[in-house]
Amino acid sequence: MAAPSQREFATAGPTHARTAGERWAALPAAYAIPDVAPSISESQRYCRALAQTHYENFSVASWFLPKHLKQHFYNVYAYCRISDDLGDETGNPEHSLALLDEWEHELNECYEGEPRHPVLVALRQTVRELEVPKGPFADLLTAFRRDQSVKRYQTFQDLLGYCRYSANPVGRLVLYVCGYRDAERQQLSDSTCTALQLANFWQDVAVDYAKGRIYIPLEDMNRFGVDEAVLASGRATSKFLELMRFEVERAREWFGRGLPLVRKVEEALAIDIELFSRGGLEILNVIEGQGFDVLSKRPAISKGRKLLLVLRAAREKLF
Repeated sequence: MAAPSQREFATAGPTHARTAGERWAALPAAYAIPDVAPSISESQRYCRALAQTHYENFSVASWFLPKHLKQHFYNVYAYCRISDDLGDETGNPEHSLALLDEWEHELNECYEGEPRHPVLVALRQTVRELEVPKGPFADLLTAFRRDQSVKRYQTFQDLLGYCRYSANPVGRLVLYVCGYRDAERQQLSDSTCTALQLANFWQDVAVDYAKGRIYIPLEDMNRFGVDEAVLASGRATSKFLELMRFEVERAREWFGRGLPLVRKVEEALAIDIELFSRGGLEILNVIEGQGFDVLSKRPAISKGRKLLLVLRAAREKLF
């Protein structure tokens, strides 16, 4: 892979080129857009390697996916992974916004021209073969751009609006890859993805606060008498614990809303959906198990528990 996008180096002069290099510097070198597009086979290997090495839950879940669709899932995952990192790993909002613009240009080229990044080269085959619309891919970029300026959410409805762009598009992409295009399944998927996003938010309250972000709706914090000083202290008060009990139960309700989707898709995808849902619910169980204190210790699922969830999901669907 080449160094950062040479398009800017060639068209914008040395100062701009230096700025472009700085933007890419905080990210893996292989993320940069090369001068010349790699072959389709090289691009597919790139996506497969990224999926198999960056997210262990994805690798586990992929055991149950139809073999003929695995490469397509790798391609979609690689797009989502890099999009997320462009928005969250540069340490500079201005750089992230510029990189997301470059990435969106590559996405547009995937649908309308000739992309150069291996992820978009591979993804172009996926979107053409499976007729996947551009909307969900573009929606993710909307969420990551929003992250650069929006650090608080006043109401739960505001937070749901964020999930509409940050989480729900992923579920819709999975449905498209598996051949499902109807509104009913998409709505059920949205509920599951929103629930997973909420579970992740409640798991990472302390982590997100360290990044300057609060995803707990401010109206809920006010209702329970919790201010930012509690988050800053890292010590959970009784009021904070009650707040988290409320948020955990709310997330469980959203998992319940999406549960019918498991019965409306083919067996392999049903296992996958159930596995991720069980994982999200298990995060909520761990939070409850540690008394809803997510400030002093980040809730995490042990490897043994993860394996048990996989075996249980497989047993219930295959036997």
